[in-house]
Amino acid sequence: MNSKHIVHGLLLLLLQFAVATSLHAQATRTWVSGVGDDANPCSRTAPCKTWAGAISKTAPGGEIDALDPGGFGALTITKSISIVGKGGTSSTLVAGTNGFVVAAQPNDVVMIRDMEFDGLLGNGNVNAGLNGIRFISGGALYIDNCRIFGFSQQGIDINPSNNASVNISRTAVSNIGPQIVGSGAIWIHPTNGATANVTITDTTMEHSGRGLRAEDNSHVVVQNSVASNNVNRGFIAFSNSTAVTLSIEGGNVSSNGTGGVYSHGSLSTVRLSNVQVTNNQVGLFADGSGNIVSFGNNRVSGNTSGDGAPTGSVNQM
Repeated sequence: MNSKHIVHGLLLLLLQFAVATSLHAQATRTWVSGVGDDANPCSRTAPCKTWAGAISKTAPGGEIDALDPGGFGALTITKSISIVGKGGTSSTLVAGTNGFVVAAQPNDVVMIRDMEFDGLLGNGNVNAGLNGIRFISGGALYIDNCRIFGFSQQGIDINPSNNASVNISRTAVSNIGPQIVGSGAIWIHPTNGATANVTITDTTMEHSGRGLRAEDNSHVVVQNSVASNNVNRGFIAFSNSTAVTLSIEGGNVSSNGTGGVYSHGSLSTVRLSNVQVTNNQVGLFADGSGNIVSFGNNRVSGNTSGDGAPTGSVNQM
């Protein structure tokens, strides 16, 4: 074996050792603290300062926990991981950027729990952040017990380029860009022919440009949730060329500026069961052969320019 081959072999061994050492150094559980330091190993006794500082020291499938109150910064997530805060005291405060961006692999699972996303950043009524949480790729995203407010574009932007599922529970989204056209609490618009299956439970979407908008290849189930006091509509199912389904079970759609429930396009279907729709400009509105199907147990009344009517009904079983 000549010297060139020996050098090449040594370099390869060094590279393999470096990769193995790096992976070995990653912990399955790491910590952040308001008084931490990103130079630390992110252990419980020597925590990091930011989510970004901790994620590089956390193994895929691991968890980052907040020890105490703090603003832990923006984060881009590229692997399976759980980010767990301490309720309203664990914050991501941003201006001119997104809070969290999930850009993971198609089989990765990401959990975000007990967090506050603040786009105001101490600027009073000026919405300085862009999107609270932006999901562009990954297998599954779970958002639980979070508060998202003060962003200029979307509270939660679900825009996956691969087939994905999203579960949002016990979350409040408010004050999202009411002054910017197209802004709103939750926007579901998969790209690249992907399908987004989304479940939303016990969640409020209020005081924003609009509540929820679902577009092509979105299949959404909303349970026991509220869309109210938005500048435009509360719930929108908007089909351009492929199917959109939006099933709403329980909850309230009230005091939305231009309408309560809107279905656009012949491939768009909204199903309503046990939903109260009141004090909107228009209660129910189907446009361009859109479909709004009632299970016959809804309460649609007191909408200022008309209650509207479902385009069809189904019997309860």
